Amino acid sequence: MSTGTIRLHRVLRTQPARIYKAFLDAEALPKWLPPYGFTCKVEHIDARVGGTFRMSFTNFSTGKGESFGGAYLELVPAQKISYSDKFDDPNLPGEMKTTVTLTPVSCGTEINIVQEGIPEMIPLEMCYLGWQESLAQLANLVEPEIPG
Repeated sequence: MSTGTIRLHRVLRTQPARIYKAFLDAEALPKWLPPYGFTCKVEHIDARVGGTFRMSFTNFSTGKGESFGGAYLELVPAQKISYSDKFDDPNLPGEMKTTVTLTPVSCGTEINIVQEGIPEMIPLEMCYLGWQESLAQLANLVEPEIPG
């Protein structure tokens, strides 16, 4: 069973701490993580090394959902997040590992994401497209500086 890897890179107009928070906040995740056309329910999140999370994405058109969960492997505030996750669906076997690296740059934060171990049944281009949509929504959440 072969698995795939995707790599993404963006620069967002915000501080690393805001992006870091968006990846670990149970109320923020549903606002940006699901790709277009999907909703998200966070069942639980324990954002500490060794802590776990569990959530599901549901296709808004069909109502079909996929649940998944994992564990936090490395958390360096405002710098790095690494976590494992796997789908509950036995047709999507294996464990994925996602590493997010945040680097301050002159106009905001450079974000690099590597996702490894993507199940063979998921076309890499669809996974890549989904992440692009998620990152566009992430920018809409973290870039605005709304006072008070």
